[in-house]
Amino acid sequence: MGSASTQALAATTAALRAASGVDLDVAGELFAVARAVGDSSQLSGALADSAAPAEARRQVVADVFGKTVKPTTASLLTTAVDQRWSSSDDLIDGIEELAVRAAAVADANADVEAELFAFTRTVADNPELELALGRRLGDSAAKGTLVESLLKGRASAGATLIAASLVRQPRERRIRQLLTRATDIVADQRNRAVATVVAAAPLSAAQSERLTAALSKRYGTPVSLNTIVDPTVVGGVRVQIADDVIDASVSARLADLRQRLAG
Repeated sequence: MGSASTQALAATTAALRAASGVDLDVAGELFAVARAVGDSSQLSGALADSAAPAEARRQVVADVFGKTVKPTTASLLTTAVDQRWSSSDDLIDGIEELAVRAAAVADANADVEAELFAFTRTVADNPELELALGRRLGDSAAKGTLVESLLKGRASAGATLIAASLVRQPRERRIRQLLTRATDIVADQRNRAVATVVAAAPLSAAQSERLTAALSKRYGTPVSLNTIVDPTVVGGVRVQIADDVIDASVSARLADLRQRLAG
């Protein structure tokens, strides 16, 4: 995103934190608006046109969505279109991110990050599923229904809403990329960092607690762990938080040793 969009996103995120009445209906309406704006170049252009008066953009929101969404949703959308966005695509991304954050707020007691991560791994392990969800052709609503059926009884309402909504409008983005981004957004909304841990075997509860405590202390913020089991690491762990990678795996040490011997 450009600098204008970054500032716009910060303003809409602040509006969400200050809003009352944020529930899953509001999150669902925001996702629906993101789809509607994404499907109409005329609508996205009108809402993202910084040359137009802010009042004109607000009126478009009122005319198109005012009678079909909750007051909280309308207020958040009004805040979004009041901002200056670098492009119409950034505006759509911003509304979509607002929807993800709203779902995280609405389903505050669920471990939405872990559930989204688990579904991301399911997609990664099933190429046919990833192809079915990511193909350009096909009914978008059917893709959402498929995700809902896969997550029924396995994930919270918030995580299900996020995943099912994202697959309906990938906009040239890979499904795993969308889910990973959503996981990070949920963690940020809850003031947590997400650590992806690659280990040769599942971590015990004690190991997870020690690692979580160590990472939280190191980064100065609560950290949630997402663990991937990969026997090729041999032993130890590889941890990634955002762009930081801590590789304490045996395979990494062996690779380093081989390099030194070869050099």
